[in-house]
Amino acid sequence: MTYQILRDFSASQFLGLVVGCVAAAGMAMPAVAHEDISNKLLTQRSANCADYADTYSAMVRDVQNERDLDAMVAITTDGETCTIASNAVPNHDFNATGRFVRALSEQDQNYQIPATPKATAQPTPLSLRYDNAIFLNGVKLDLMAAGCYGVRDGKIGCGDMSTPYRYDPMADAAGFGTDEHNAHTQPDGAYHYHGNPMALFEQDNPTEASPVIGFAADGFPIFGSYINDDGVIRKATTSYTLKSGARAGGPGGTYDGTYIDDWEYIAGSGDLDQCNGMVQDGVYGYVVTDTYPHVMGCFTGTPDPSFQKRRR
Repeated sequence: MTYQILRDFSASQFLGLVVGCVAAAGMAMPAVAHEDISNKLLTQRSANCADYADTYSAMVRDVQNERDLDAMVAITTDGETCTIASNAVPNHDFNATGRFVRALSEQDQNYQIPATPKATAQPTPLSLRYDNAIFLNGVKLDLMAAGCYGVRDGKIGCGDMSTPYRYDPMADAAGFGTDEHNAHTQPDGAYHYHGNPMALFEQDNPTEASPVIGFAADGFPIFGSYINDDGVIRKATTSYTLKSGARAGGPGGTYDGTYIDDWEYIAGSGDLDQCNGMVQDGVYGYVVTDTYPHVMGCFTGTPDPSFQKRRR
């Protein structure tokens, strides 16, 4: 009984904080009663973040550490901008197979995205300065590793984006200790995905195109992997392909996907553009893919300043 009271009190504290912030910003707040999304799959395909305004909760477990946690997410809107606030705990059990350096630590995450995003004349490259996206379960996407071959231990310290042979955290040989959801924790304990969350949308044999599972920092939606190709439901294919032959210098060896430099974009070779996006039902959005760049190759629009990483 005491344990349940503590759980409820934690949820109330979180929602109280969100209500206060939203009221100060003059935004519309959904009903405080929250929807349980524990292990739920999403179904909507709306590209407008305002259509997801609500408060959500989940009860999940850190498997290896045998620890139960409450996930809390609140999505609010003023009609032009959406705010997604969360404690960065996923809506699914996690860490059954991970090798986390730090245990998950709850965060105070608050991201703003435009309800009507706009494409820029030229794509904005991904960098270490910005988180890439926020999924609708309140967990962020952070695709780029701060590790490069030959820099310190290969896991941290590679801040210059021009440094060659940056590791792809999704590659098995990179050894980044991600769990069964392609996620792990940062030094401050923030849980984040590096690719397909292996949750949120049907992973095998869906009967319809995948739903929106989150929004990128530029406001464009992120869809799950499956598209409707003239009535055939299939996975979208990226237009990035592995280079052939052997690497020149650096770690040597053949191009196998361990490093992001192992891949090259060949326009028209797949369904998706340079940023790993396409138009579906008249709406542009990024699409989760099985291979690099996994979710996004660049920003089609301009990332909101709220996604800029805090210095640790």
